[in-house]
Amino acid sequence: MTASHAYRRCEQIVRVRARNFSYGIRLLPAPKRRALSAVYAFARRIDDIGDMDGPAEQRLARLSAARAALREARPGHDDLVMVALDDAARRYPIPLLAFEELIDGCVADVRGATYESFGDLLDYCRCVAGSVGRLSLGVFGAQEPRTAAPLADALGVALQITNILRDVREDRLAGRVYLPSEDLERFGCTLDVDSRGRFTDPPHRLVRLVRFEADRARDWYERGAELLPMLDRRSAACTAAMAGIYRSLLDRVAAHPIQALSVRSSLPAWEKAMVAARALVGAGN
Repeated sequence: MTASHAYRRCEQIVRVRARNFSYGIRLLPAPKRRALSAVYAFARRIDDIGDMDGPAEQRLARLSAARAALREARPGHDDLVMVALDDAARRYPIPLLAFEELIDGCVADVRGATYESFGDLLDYCRCVAGSVGRLSLGVFGAQEPRTAAPLADALGVALQITNILRDVREDRLAGRVYLPSEDLERFGCTLDVDSRGRFTDPPHRLVRLVRFEADRARDWYERGAELLPMLDRRSAACTAAMAGIYRSLLDRVAAHPIQALSVRSSLPAWEKAMVAARALVGAGN
């Protein structure tokens, strides 16, 4: 088993399981593309454990096993993703301990955590998405790492809020509510569903709730965008493409909240490709 073989497996996982991110990762030079694919492949594995069906105890045990594998990774490991991740971590200053924050966030998911305030939700977002931003920064490199890290974290928060808004109905049907209780109360929403899985709250209240959260996400995108000038051209293009795809998705959700609460929103492949192309051109200016 070679590192090249392991990296090819990770790139395949990214193409199939992380399609939005894959458009940005393609813009990186080969060494960074391989390393970031390893990071995202392992992150995808952790997310999948948190989302899988089955008893909570089983999922928590698998998350513990993933944590142990992370701590014990060694060259020659028979796990292709771990082989690639180990090689990437020897080539780039990837803060592997940040994966443990992602695991902590997935543990909270499995245990059915809810969030009273946005501050509570923010802690969760920093665990599950800010951590991935900081891991990515280890591959990208930055002119001012200490300044760049919280900006990568902010971009992760923006992406996670977008994910939450895209998946409100899917999560609710799975028994999970991520939007803060204080926000639901503010807009008079319960997110209760009827026997057909439709929200029972008055539509105008749901619209106001979704658009409020979308505006909040836009503030985090603006903050995270300050990271781009600190990165090299191709890393900036990768980051701008991923952020641009998710921001376009956010705009779609905010423009049609009721539709987004009925059917999971997505962007067509051509639109993602256009966002990535604009990011690459913009990074060259």
